[in-house]
Amino acid sequence: MTILDRWSPGYNEIISGSRARSVAAVRTLPPAEDRDLRPALFLGITNWFLFLDHIPDNAVNGVTIRNFGFSGATELFIFISGYTAAALYGRLMLERGVIVGATRLLSRAWSLYAAYIVLFVIYIASIGYVAAQYAAPDIIGEFNVDGLIDHLIRTLARGLMLESKARNLDVLQLYIFLMASFAPVLWMMLRRPNMTMIGSLALYFAARWFEWNLPSFPEGNWYFNPFCWQLVFVFGAWVALGGTRPYRQILERPILLHLGIAFLVFALVVTTAGHFTEIAEVFPSWLYDPTNPDDRTNLAPYRVVHFVALAFVVTRLLPKDWPPLRGRILEPAIQCGLRSVAVFCVGVFLSFVGHFMLITSSASLLVQVYVSVAGIAMLTLVAYYISWSRQQDAQLSRA
Repeated sequence: MTILDRWSPGYNEIISGSRARSVAAVRTLPPAEDRDLRPALFLGITNWFLFLDHIPDNAVNGVTIRNFGFSGATELFIFISGYTAAALYGRLMLERGVIVGATRLLSRAWSLYAAYIVLFVIYIASIGYVAAQYAAPDIIGEFNVDGLIDHLIRTLARGLMLESKARNLDVLQLYIFLMASFAPVLWMMLRRPNMTMIGSLALYFAARWFEWNLPSFPEGNWYFNPFCWQLVFVFGAWVALGGTRPYRQILERPILLHLGIAFLVFALVVTTAGHFTEIAEVFPSWLYDPTNPDDRTNLAPYRVVHFVALAFVVTRLLPKDWPPLRGRILEPAIQCGLRSVAVFCVGVFLSFVGHFMLITSSASLLVQVYVSVAGIAMLTLVAYYISWSRQQDAQLSRA
């Protein structure tokens, strides 16, 4: 049973004209009782990876996916965010109207912005305190908040306008921008999914060609160019709304799975070569140079291709009815995915704390492992606490 089957008997009268043309785009949205836990699982793991990646000089972040191919945890975070946003607010637009869906989207973007403000203030205050208390002024430059010294008010004001270059806040800034501008994209996606996807591709290539980006303070541009990175977000929405359904027979051909795996192996070899000069010298320049240095800001095409191949292979090999998804072992990661924004924000702060612990200690491998494991444990506790708190609120509302 699809979501369309669960609507009221008079839905044909409710959905007419252009809205009726969106039926094909949402027919694959799952019913609430048949929830796919894979997005939550991967989003939770992504939050762990982002926490580890945000701690410099940490050997444990060698296990994150950025070390095994061209794309990384950020692509996965943005893709799943687009997927879940389309599934949730697309259903809302169709059931309760465009205005309701758009206002809920803007409300979500506002809540993300509020979380960003709180995190930004705490983050800036913590960096400034550590720099002054422990006579470590270098940490201000390391976390890209040099303006605190000469332009405190302007740095804070620009930060509130999402123009801060403070380290590790860039993913959240990108997410806020994409959610705030998603309502018209989703409206179009529900009616012309393929045309909307083509428009996203056109914007991606135009932004790369004309070097469009948003400014940062005190100089430069956004680290994650939103006009390029929107492609991954819109692609997630397109998949969620059934964009791949007409091509299912083609996508199920074994040859595509084999090609996908072959490309992932190739990306693994090239990425590994980038860490070892001896291996890199074996590769011809035309094969190795295009991916080194990595163009992460403008989302290089090889990163897009790698992520699509990775998503394709993983979803082919890991069905949504995989039994461990309902088991205890994967539950911590799933909980972190369900409470993604809170976990991400706490992770950004804990990554700063972890980095501070490493630079003020021996930074031995044992200490790095301890900081990493302790941080992930704290993130998991935060996720479980939020779930428990919401259950208590739900019980009180029913009482």
